Amino acid sequence: MKAHELGQQGEAFAEHFLKTSGYEILERNYRSPYGEIDLVGRENGEVCFIEVKTRQKDGWDAFEAVDPRKQRRIARTATAFLMERFGSDEVYARFDVLAVWAAEDGSLKGELLKDAFRLS
Repeated sequence: MKAHELGQQGEAFAEHFLKTSGYEILERNYRSPYGEIDLVGRENGEVCFIEVKTRQKDGWDAFEAVDPRKQRRIARTATAFLMERFGSDEVYARFDVLAVWAAEDGSLKGELLKDAFRLS
């Protein structure tokens, strides 16, 4: 499977995974001049910015792929979303990372890391 196809399947899986985990999906592939956020959701009243990383096999390195540079880009994009949607960046929000990978049987698996990073 090509990387682009796997990425698309991974994002579709991620959306389903999050919905069945109790998230409401607010936005898909939100873009701003600062970058893109794969999914924006809400869980228990909190706005969640979710970065989805899809891998061919075990997804543990996916968490490491969201390095400090990527975290800053996500945070700037999240601020743009909050200002656009809520008129303020004073809304409590968190950053989650969802690792998705193809299992040996071809099915997709996921591991969610809630509140994966914070910015000071």
